[in-house]
Amino acid sequence: MNIDWQLPELRAGVKGKVDSFIGPGATDAEKALQLYVPFISSAALLLWAWHGELGWSVFQFVVAGILAVDIVGGIITNATSSAKRWFHRDGQGFKQHISFIALHFVQLSLFSWAFLQLDVWWVLLTGTYMLVACAWVLKTPLYLQRPVALILYSFALVLTLAVFDAPPGLAWFLPLFYLKLLISHILREEPYRPDLETKQKVEN
Repeated sequence: MNIDWQLPELRAGVKGKVDSFIGPGATDAEKALQLYVPFISSAALLLWAWHGELGWSVFQFVVAGILAVDIVGGIITNATSSAKRWFHRDGQGFKQHISFIALHFVQLSLFSWAFLQLDVWWVLLTGTYMLVACAWVLKTPLYLQRPVALILYSFALVLTLAVFDAPPGLAWFLPLFYLKLLISHILREEPYRPDLETKQKVEN
């Protein structure tokens, strides 16, 4: 098992667009995890919500399903070695990471619109913590980023339990949302590659 920061080229066409989301050179195992687990999780959530008679509208079911796929998929994708190698490649610095993080105001706004009657203060508070915490980790020396990220994530859990509103059936949203960004995406980790891939590179 070796560490390999050398990026394969993006494939042409639609496959290249996929590479830009999951990282070029993703293994079949990585792809399977990213494909199946999010949709299974989303289906399980919707079935649970249906049988739990939460009173959701069709719109709320659709939003919950989409957000579940996005967040669970994001947790898995950003944690893979192929994605780590891609999102933490040369040229990806503070500006690029914070720009990616800021895009997630869309998810917060969509959630608030569907389940909190578009509570703008909720969006601002949860989003501000998202930005500040991620910026703090990025500005921390690399060798301290993991413990700092875990401290900030632990505090995020306290906020989600004690401060931020969570509609019935959706207490999972913010903990997984922050897990995706603070732990899965922001942390730079070594891109370990499977032995077979390493062997093929050596032979070529």
